[in-house]
Amino acid sequence: MLSIVIGTIRQLLAAMAGKASGLWHSRRLVRERQPLVCEPRPQPSPSLPAAHSYAAEDKQLVELIRRETAALNRNNVTRTAAYLDIYRTFPELHWAFLAHMVSRNGGWNMTDLKGEWLPRLLDSRLAEAIFRMLETCNGLIFKDAYPQLRLYAESRRSGRNLSGLLSEFGVSEFMPPFWDRFLRDGNPVPLTEALIVNEQNNIQLRVLDEPYYKRTVLDSAVFRSLPLLQTNQTVFPLWRGEASREARPLRLAGRVLESFADLRERIEFGIDLYGVLFGYPRVLRAAVSFARHIPHTGSRADYWPHRFATRANGKNGEFAEAELAAGNSPWLSPCLAEAWPDRPLPETREQDWYRDGGALDYIQTVRPPRIVDLTHEHLLGQYKLQTAVLLARSFMNGASSRRTGLG
Repeated sequence: MLSIVIGTIRQLLAAMAGKASGLWHSRRLVRERQPLVCEPRPQPSPSLPAAHSYAAEDKQLVELIRRETAALNRNNVTRTAAYLDIYRTFPELHWAFLAHMVSRNGGWNMTDLKGEWLPRLLDSRLAEAIFRMLETCNGLIFKDAYPQLRLYAESRRSGRNLSGLLSEFGVSEFMPPFWDRFLRDGNPVPLTEALIVNEQNNIQLRVLDEPYYKRTVLDSAVFRSLPLLQTNQTVFPLWRGEASREARPLRLAGRVLESFADLRERIEFGIDLYGVLFGYPRVLRAAVSFARHIPHTGSRADYWPHRFATRANGKNGEFAEAELAAGNSPWLSPCLAEAWPDRPLPETREQDWYRDGGALDYIQTVRPPRIVDLTHEHLLGQYKLQTAVLLARSFMNGASSRRTGLG
């Protein structure tokens, strides 16, 4: 066991030393900039047309979009693909590609619960509760946002502003003015920020404020310790071509979220991610290339096949752990279909979160962060998890030895 811990610490120190490389790569990635300007701000209004005033063809469209949304909301993989399909057709919808990349991360977070490290730190009930929370959040975001994206697509196709139909899908009164403005001026920045604000408030009200998730997940000691390990990371793999992907690992851009439970922090984090993706053209080009080349499976082997494997190595005992600690064996990261079966989304309260104009404070010109390369930070997070697992096991072995008198 001592040799395993020493090997892990050696890898941990090497990953920490790589932070200097991350600073250098960040400078390269942010050299080219795209301003994300937002002014002035639209003012939300509750005046939406009643459903009975719609034409028969509009009612048919609403039913079509409802069926399509339900079908594509089957799991994280289908949702992630749907976001990318919308973005490919309408690249002016910045939020659709941001949602695609964040949804990929959502899938990776779900499969981590059945991966190499977290099953050794979490009991099965907590892992199930975390998955249920993540799946519910991701499913609710899709249920709310996908109809908005589809209505925009139909507005473009028909030449009519269909934002009046948003009320049919229970979309917050906060959103229609932003869609109206976008259809007039085509500026994606305020719309993207508004969607970030809207969706984070949605899941706060309908999921994270629920006593069940507060009690079983958010207030649990293990979940609250994960930010200390810097594992709340959202990464954007940067494609460099087929040959380079096989020769060396893809670099990662992204950010680290400190507190998932904090609404303001999640909104600011989402806007930061938007700035990283669309404020720096080099990041955007490489991330879009990755999304187009690599289908989403939920496994982290999608972007780092040299570090992660969809199947366990088949070896057991301390020898297998020694190989993992030395970096000689890939870490388990299963595909979503193998980790979690499809399940229906639970019922949540139907209520509009929007009450006052305070949410408008987030709608402003985006100032992207300057440190965006997360390659070594991501590797460091994995080694921190590995170290936590080995230290926990060493502690448990020591406690067992003391109880039996063999230590």
